[in-house]
Amino acid sequence: MRVEATEPTTSIVEQLRPPEGQVGGPSIVTELRRALVSGAVRPGSPIPVDEVAKVFGVSRIPVREALKNLQGEGLLEHRPRMGYTVTSLTSDELAELYLVRGALEGAALSAAATRATEADRERARAALHGQGSDADPATETFQRSSRHFHEALLAPCRMPRLLHMVDIAWNLTEPVQTMMRVTDGERAALEHDHVELLEAFLDRDVDRLQRLATEHHQRLTQAISRIPIDDPE
Repeated sequence: MRVEATEPTTSIVEQLRPPEGQVGGPSIVTELRRALVSGAVRPGSPIPVDEVAKVFGVSRIPVREALKNLQGEGLLEHRPRMGYTVTSLTSDELAELYLVRGALEGAALSAAATRATEADRERARAALHGQGSDADPATETFQRSSRHFHEALLAPCRMPRLLHMVDIAWNLTEPVQTMMRVTDGERAALEHDHVELLEAFLDRDVDRLQRLATEHHQRLTQAISRIPIDDPE
């Protein structure tokens, strides 16, 4: 059974916003990744190489290189005679990714809490404040603010390889846009978790932080298990 993104389109071309000025491989990868992670492109949708190249004003070569990179990250699949398509996740695969993400975040949190500087702690406070009532839960902005809070808690671990793996795991789950699809009650509980996580982080209470993080991911796992899924393709 395949998990659907929120009100997705079938064309990634419609979602692309190429940067101004000279466009190179890294900027193509970044913009394609942004469009894929936003959840706006339906899983299984083909990636039209020629059209994407036209949008960026480049040849097919840098586009193909960018697509290979994104395939390596798990955001795209490549099939013979079909080319590149947006990755489709089953409900079991999504649950597995949340399990992986939880384990990686747990590893980073302990170090982050003990190593955080006052500037790090202030960034974490500001990130939670950014999730205030002004953020509409029905928008991608709300989803991004939730991720930003988690990133603010994890960054002080100062472990770039671990943070890179966390980032990849987040990107693979982001297209589902979980915080936009849970119930109001589930969202309120998850937001309360964030408040408690921040308190434990600021107190440098590693044991409590780990316990709260585990409970938070268990709550997320329960929430995604109730997200509507399509019939098998």
